[in-house]
Amino acid sequence: MILQDVIKGIQVKNNPNISDKDIFITGIADNSKEVKSGYIFVAVSGYSSDGHDYIEHAVSFGASIVIGEKEIDNLEIPYLQVDNSRRALGIIAKNYYNDPSSKKIMIGITGTNGKTTTSFMLQQILEKNGITCSVIGTIYNIINGKKLVSENTTPGSIKLNSLLHSSKDQVVIMEVSSHGLAQYRLEGIKFDYCIFTNLYHEHLDFHGSMDEYFLAKSLLFEKLKPCGFAIINGDNHWGMKLYKILQEREITTYLVGTSNSNDLIITTYESAKNPFILLTEEDQSVEIKLPIPGLYNLYNAALAYSTARFMSIQKESILSALNSFPGVPGRFEIYRHDLGPTFVVDYAHTADAFEFILQTVKKCGAKRIIHIFGFRGGRDLTKRAEMVEVSSKISDYYILTIDDLNNEKVNEMFHMMENLTSKNSPEKGLIILDRTLAIQTAQQMGKTGDWIVITGKGPEQYKQPFVLPTNTDKETVLYVQGQFEKELRRNLSFNQQQV
Repeated sequence: MILQDVIKGIQVKNNPNISDKDIFITGIADNSKEVKSGYIFVAVSGYSSDGHDYIEHAVSFGASIVIGEKEIDNLEIPYLQVDNSRRALGIIAKNYYNDPSSKKIMIGITGTNGKTTTSFMLQQILEKNGITCSVIGTIYNIINGKKLVSENTTPGSIKLNSLLHSSKDQVVIMEVSSHGLAQYRLEGIKFDYCIFTNLYHEHLDFHGSMDEYFLAKSLLFEKLKPCGFAIINGDNHWGMKLYKILQEREITTYLVGTSNSNDLIITTYESAKNPFILLTEEDQSVEIKLPIPGLYNLYNAALAYSTARFMSIQKESILSALNSFPGVPGRFEIYRHDLGPTFVVDYAHTADAFEFILQTVKKCGAKRIIHIFGFRGGRDLTKRAEMVEVSSKISDYYILTIDDLNNEKVNEMFHMMENLTSKNSPEKGLIILDRTLAIQTAQQMGKTGDWIVITGKGPEQYKQPFVLPTNTDKETVLYVQGQFEKELRRNLSFNQQQV
């Protein structure tokens, strides 16, 4: 592709030395190590390093053009100065891959909790109705039926446009993170449907305040195509705020919630062990039940249902697909044992998500709840106190451990855990830094009828070595349950010998 087509739409501040002869571009990169002959290198000022420091390296690897924000003179190849390299990168990636989002039905899902589950529900509904789907999100990416590794919830601009370009599926369902929006990773991407699940205390280390966090999330809805639809959870305060903003902009908005003023009215029935909801629209009602527990999952289902209805899928077909929904890896995954405690592995990592899942476990009949959770080093310190407070109020025991250390020192994290435990029912709290030993200890504490809830990592791999020979929470649960089985057999054999 020639240069002028790749950089179309970019506002250049300087007068680059570009000859009249067409320059053919063979690729784009924002990492100098990935540059090849004929590439455009986009220098981005990052949080740990500055791409402008690697311009010479990119040139030595064969870059034909460099784009950046700083004033740079006497570069041996053309240099284009722009106000925002991240935004320019998104536009360039869109152009280079021939605007791939314009050729797809695009569904974007944003919010603090529920993005992954809602995306998997939509995939289930659409594929059960013969519509092929790509899924881009937290656990993995699915393109043309193949699962690919996901490094970020929302990939960088180059990766994202590359995935969209390679997809031959009819629909693309994307989880959209606030980081991805704030960092212009979706620049140039347009959506047919945008879904807002909820907003709770999270990522304030990055955004600074809930208002800024909300503003980042709301950027998704500026990316709707002219005839696009916004589907919003009206039972969330921030969802109602977004609804009013979109109404003022005359964007087609569909509100889902319990109030009679909503477009789709939710009536909840929580008394049964497995709750269900009644959805009412224009005096017609349908009932949604799920094979997975949790009222919060029913809200996710209501948002998925609404989106599918906009796509002209019949109600009966949607309900049939939801009735057979298999769940999501690392989201309320249950591991039962007839003679020991029941384990639940979940990705929940906010105070609100803790409350949802712990209350669900109570309704499932747990005699006692032992909650294991940790902190991610270097991440939003402001939410930790609230997480401990919620767990200490609902759980019978809670064990603080490590999710990931990242760059945080062990002793600093331990002292914070000590301080938080001392203020929140210390008689209930334990601190076991090794995550695998925390799970093993809970197994030893637990009895038949107890539920052990492990939150924070879901299906993610451990980033550091722990004592037990396992790599995920699921592996650790299966390992300690296996050890428990061996101990039972040893005791049974010993007792038989005594008799």
